[in-house]
Amino acid sequence: MVVRSSERLRAAEEVVAQLREGLGDVAVTLPSLRVDLVSLAGEAPYPLVDLGRCNLDTALRLAAVLQGLKP
Repeated sequence: MVVRSSERLRAAEEVVAQLREGLGDVAVTLPSLRVDLVSLAGEAPYPLVDLGRCNLDTALRLAAVLQGLKP
């Protein structure tokens, strides 16, 4: 099955939306969270999710959330 680039982009956008919602549920906002459009430019596009940059407070909140998920 060949997946067209438009389908890959749509799937990546859905993942970004899910990440944004899930992070929002734990009060973490990554302001630069997005699909990396440059990764779609190749002959065989494989979209990447750019988690972007965040300030120290956001990084600490994210680390705390992830620590809480450890078994």
